[in-house]
Amino acid sequence: MLEKAFLKLGARVRIEASERIPAPVTIDIDRDHRGEFFLLKHSPQSVLDLTVLNVRPKERHLLLMSRVGKEKQKFLCGHDERHWFVAAIPESAPVSNVAQAMDALKPQEVREREERSAIRGKDRDRRRNSAFTRQGEWFFVPEPDLRVPEQLILKGEPLVRSRMGKPHIAEDCYCIGGEFVYVSRLAPEGLTEGVYRQRLRDDPSARRLTWTTMRRNPRVYVRGRISHPDHQTVVLTQWHRVYMNTETQAKANAAVVFLD
Repeated sequence: MLEKAFLKLGARVRIEASERIPAPVTIDIDRDHRGEFFLLKHSPQSVLDLTVLNVRPKERHLLLMSRVGKEKQKFLCGHDERHWFVAAIPESAPVSNVAQAMDALKPQEVREREERSAIRGKDRDRRRNSAFTRQGEWFFVPEPDLRVPEQLILKGEPLVRSRMGKPHIAEDCYCIGGEFVYVSRLAPEGLTEGVYRQRLRDDPSARRLTWTTMRRNPRVYVRGRISHPDHQTVVLTQWHRVYMNTETQAKANAAVVFLD
């Protein structure tokens, strides 16, 4: 039944038992000689129950629920522009279909802007409407009154999530606020100034790492071309505030933070 549900989307799915997973069940996109497929891994010590709650073949999306004991997780699986994707839905969101799952992935600020802009239901699932433009996991909300001094505009800035894949590159970027942190391959979420200095004192090998200064959870605004190899380039003719989708609020993504 699971394979049939994914086939309705034109997708393949594979299930494997694995001892090396951080949760009772994980879902990822893998690739073989036939192309991309959904890879579900579960702990062999756990009894895994998988239920497809809703399938929308035309949009190539489905909502999947996994249950291990009393723990339930929901995942939106689908196709976005050029590739398959999977997004964990926050456990606090009571969703039972694809439309609700897509809405649950929108930040509160995006949903409020949709309400103020009176966006119709059928337009809320689009990648662009008058309330926002979306590229992958990023939402860009217009800020037409924002004025930024030229000397504060950063060029070619990446929008990244720690431990995540390829960055989205913003032609013009302006950052304000946030927490100043030091980032390395062993500290991808960043260390505050005090913790960083303590790490260097306690661990001499840390001095040999390459550390980059970044701001964690700043307010970020972008303008111009936003590019990514897996998505169509979008062009923002005015400043937009950047919001990340809510999948970081799900347990499966609890360790992911917004870094710029």
